[in-house]
Amino acid sequence: MSQHRSLRGASTIVAKRNVLKRFERVELLKKRGQWKEGRKVIGLPKTKPDA
Repeated sequence: MSQHRSLRGASTIVAKRNVLKRFERVELLKKRGQWKEGRKVIGLPKTKPDA
């Protein structure tokens, strides 16, 4: 009996994520030069991941 495709391991999933975690957004803003030190991490601007 074969295994259903939705039950395969996470290693086979390589889809591009379009939602970033908060720490990823802060790193991206720092890399782009849009981050100011001392700024709160709540209410960050929307950011698209680099392609």
